[in-house]
Amino acid sequence: MKIDVLTTFPDMLVPVIESSIARIAAEKGIVSIEPHDIRSFSENKHGKTDDYPFGGGDGMVMTPQPLFSGIRHCLDNVKPEKPRIIFPTPDGVPFSQDLAEDLAQEPYLLMICGHYKGIDQRVRDVWVTDEISIGDYVLTGGEIASLVIIDAVIRLIPGVIGTLDSALSDSFSHPLLDCPWYTRPEVFEDLKVPDVLLSGHHARIETWRQEERIKKTRERRPDLYHKWLSEQKKD
Repeated sequence: MKIDVLTTFPDMLVPVIESSIARIAAEKGIVSIEPHDIRSFSENKHGKTDDYPFGGGDGMVMTPQPLFSGIRHCLDNVKPEKPRIIFPTPDGVPFSQDLAEDLAQEPYLLMICGHYKGIDQRVRDVWVTDEISIGDYVLTGGEIASLVIIDAVIRLIPGVIGTLDSALSDSFSHPLLDCPWYTRPEVFEDLKVPDVLLSGHHARIETWRQEERIKKTRERRPDLYHKWLSEQKKD
């Protein structure tokens, strides 16, 4: 997978791109992530990328020219058949594990990091294929949201992490939240691992884990619990 990121703050992305899962994916030749400075595409002699909104109002809006030019530059270099161009925005569709799994099937993604009041609507109308929200709150820019989406997506690509089955069994990969997990030592500061996990009885262990998934989901995400419950009744 090739991922291009249009941003006015490319240095924000570098520490993450060069660390952890993203670095491992790059070293394996599975994923390539490249930030592009939107200012470098501006035809303004000062590299300006924003202006006042038509009709008045507080704040600034990112202008269309640098973004149109930046998008064309990225697409010309890879020439994807059907590019997925993603704009993280609070008014987008909620990001989910299902959407991450969908994006993980793509050979190419282009992320657009907005700032201020956002980007000129014409960029969204002409180029953007996916407007995605990572939550009901507002960040100072799209860089962090883009990194969240990128991290969730690339870990699902086969070969990136050690065991894909582990990623596919995480919370939100199925209807219930994940169960508690324990590792050695068996006792730590008088806190003991549940006996059932030491029993070696796989059927009882799986029953316990499912009960814990149900309990946690019911307590923390009743919306997911009731959705799961209704699906169970249909079956």
